[in-house]
Amino acid sequence: MRLWSGRFTEETDKLVEAFTASIPFDKRLYREDIAGSIAHAKMLARQGIIAQGEAEAIVRELEAIRGEIERGEFEWKLEHEDVHLNIEAALIERLGEAGAKLHTGRSRNDQVALDMRLYVKRAAGEVAEAVVNLQKALLDLTERHLDAVMPGYTHLQRAQPVLFAHHLLAYFEMLERDKGRLADCARRADVSPLGAGALAGSTLPLDPEFVARELGFAEAFRNSVDAVSDRDFVAEFLSACAILMMHLSRLAEEIVLWSSAEFGFIELSDAYATGSSMMPQKKNPDVAELVRAKTGRVYGHLVAMLTVLKGLPLSYNRDLQEDKEGLFDAVDTVLACLEVMAGMLRTLKVNEARMRGAAEEGFLLSTDLAEYLVRKGVPFREAHRVVGELVRHCLEQGRELRDLKELGELKGFSGLFDEGVFELLSVDASIAARCTPGGTAPEEVKRRIEEARGRL
Repeated sequence: MRLWSGRFTEETDKLVEAFTASIPFDKRLYREDIAGSIAHAKMLARQGIIAQGEAEAIVRELEAIRGEIERGEFEWKLEHEDVHLNIEAALIERLGEAGAKLHTGRSRNDQVALDMRLYVKRAAGEVAEAVVNLQKALLDLTERHLDAVMPGYTHLQRAQPVLFAHHLLAYFEMLERDKGRLADCARRADVSPLGAGALAGSTLPLDPEFVARELGFAEAFRNSVDAVSDRDFVAEFLSACAILMMHLSRLAEEIVLWSSAEFGFIELSDAYATGSSMMPQKKNPDVAELVRAKTGRVYGHLVAMLTVLKGLPLSYNRDLQEDKEGLFDAVDTVLACLEVMAGMLRTLKVNEARMRGAAEEGFLLSTDLAEYLVRKGVPFREAHRVVGELVRHCLEQGRELRDLKELGELKGFSGLFDEGVFELLSVDASIAARCTPGGTAPEEVKRRIEEARGRL
């Protein structure tokens, strides 16, 4: 049944009612909607548009409705379409004429824009808090394995030895940027649209600045048309979530690789792995794989939001109802992924010996040899060629750099090699020598961990 019927002579078709209703998903905005309505009622009384007693009754009943919703006692009705009309209908049923005054000077256009901004601000804070929890799990893992050495990779080929802790700190930095994006997004969402009305403002003496202050917004809208039609903050939040999920997916991919028999760098806790329905020996990294897959789900919500917005004329269009389900699902998905990744990191076991063995195999110290020649005055490109020939020599003989024990053999490639070169041919020496800021030297990594703790 319509809350208003002056223009219409027929009831909404049941098929249309079901097709257009958003209450099955937007009822989760009840906190934001009630908070906005309370602030609006106080403003109406403050401006003399409704009586103070009416405002107090409205606030009292709205708080009662909120309690009923939280206790699961409130009856949501599909015929009232959305969270706004459900709450308003209940208010009118309880207060009569006083309840019907709440919507004075307000449209569902600025009302839903308000709810969405409040929700995004809250969600950005919740996601950022979950990011911090994952960062703490990363730092705990680094400190448990400060001396662990692994191959660093480029092109998924072993490149140079690094500390395992140094590798993990790269993800800490990614997550730090994610927090920055979330904070930036929340800052731009921090504008109250209430008072914009349907699109043009109101003839009534509203005070949007008062409402903004009541609700904790930094400011009120500057343009009423933009206030009701803007969903940039939703797209921006989804973009921040998509980038965050991309980072989680990269870490998840490494966990999948590292836990395989081919790598054997880590073993997942039984609590964060699954078995096979057919193969008794299997221990599958399903949690990491699902995080990797759910990344595409969040990407999809971002693309869907951008697609909704791309062709809309100003100002409000019902298309904007499609801004909610993807947003809500993205928040739920991201929070779940962050929580499960933190638990997985806290419980995994690291096979330090296997990691070190992989770092010691092959020719990961080749760049060290080239830079050794550079310090002797050889141009880098020439040093690169000399060491490349040395690597080919070893490959042809089935040897590795650590097998080179005779100085005379090395001098056959460059007369500048001396006894000091043998001090370089160890993984630990290579790592210790990389003491430039942000490098993998142990003291530098310890300093960065302490710095990271401080940032949290």
